[in-house]
Amino acid sequence: MDRLRKLTTLIMAGGRGERLFPLTREKAKPAVTFGGIYKIIDFTLSNCINSGIRQIYVLTQYGSFSLDHHLRMAWEVVNPEMGEYIYSIPPQQVTVNRWYRGTADSIYQNISILQSERPDYVLILSGDHVYKMNYMEMLNYHIDKRADMTAASVEFPRLESTGFGILHVDEDNRIINFLEKPKDPPGLPGNPDVSLANMGIYIFKTEVLVQEVIRDARLPESDHDFGKNIIPSMVQRAMRVYSYSFRDENKKEVHYWRDIGRIDAFYDANMDLVTIDPVFNLYDPDWPIRTYQRQCPPAKTIFGGDPGHIQAGLAEDTLISNGCIISGATVKRSILSPNVRVDYYAEVCDSILFDDVHIGARARVRRAIIEEGVTVPPGFSIGYDREADVRRFPVSESGVVIVPNNIDLRVE
Repeated sequence: MDRLRKLTTLIMAGGRGERLFPLTREKAKPAVTFGGIYKIIDFTLSNCINSGIRQIYVLTQYGSFSLDHHLRMAWEVVNPEMGEYIYSIPPQQVTVNRWYRGTADSIYQNISILQSERPDYVLILSGDHVYKMNYMEMLNYHIDKRADMTAASVEFPRLESTGFGILHVDEDNRIINFLEKPKDPPGLPGNPDVSLANMGIYIFKTEVLVQEVIRDARLPESDHDFGKNIIPSMVQRAMRVYSYSFRDENKKEVHYWRDIGRIDAFYDANMDLVTIDPVFNLYDPDWPIRTYQRQCPPAKTIFGGDPGHIQAGLAEDTLISNGCIISGATVKRSILSPNVRVDYYAEVCDSILFDDVHIGARARVRRAIIEEGVTVPPGFSIGYDREADVRRFPVSESGVVIVPNNIDLRVE
């Protein structure tokens, strides 16, 4: 507990999330719906609360209104009288007149927070990953190593690690090199087939962090990024920089950490939740995931259809949120957010429907992500004709159709 009082946590949540477009067209990536009822940032914040961390700053920037609204509705669970807080901090533009130029620059522009708090340690997190982790174990490791900076890492097969920042470590887990998306990632000492991917989770000694971001801010050639600039520079100057191996609180044999910054990765991570035994466990009472729950009636499946041909509403391998009505329709392997309605004879398969989506009678939807408030007209088909889908909607590399809520759907 004493160590907690000396820790300040900063969550970086201001990125545009361009690879998740159009879901991030008007909102920050951490505010995008995941798993029916959650926002992506809920997983990082739940990790904080479950780790006992209750002094948190969320650094926002792009599309911040939806994220601010969610933080107010879901996360006013701390007690300011006890020194607890979750503050949303937009770019102050006090020391400099600009938006954030990178992850390190976002800390540089908020040095005044650290000067006010004067913590011994700073925990820096990303607000757009899905995983379960006890950050206090990482803090204890950081202190025991007498590290200037510690970066959390997760093991990946070496040949599958080319898309990540890779930490090259020695036998003591001290970082000896950092490589950004290398074509030939280095393996681990004693395990050459495995590489360490950077998770974007860092703990710094506060004075070291302040010195490093000030130093970096003075370099015009820098990208002002922790992975690209800060870590390599500290390694080059032989500072005490260590890797902390991810310890999963998910209670599965396979460690679960997902960067869902691309449409296909986002879709696949959601679809894992409707399998019989999902890798990521949402139903763990020992590590609850908190969010805001809309005031909706219970979900229900009912009979519906034409006179003389009434059929039951059917849902298989599907997450169904409160307020949903499946009326004489068939839904398989899908995720329905609150207040979704699926009318008679409609078919929804392998799809993600955000809040207040209405699927009309006899419509067919397959391998699609449908944004909030979209009404799919009766008889409309999505995901069955690739050429028609491409003319109407954005389509991912793997063929997932994204239906934004700014498109007027009409039967051709």
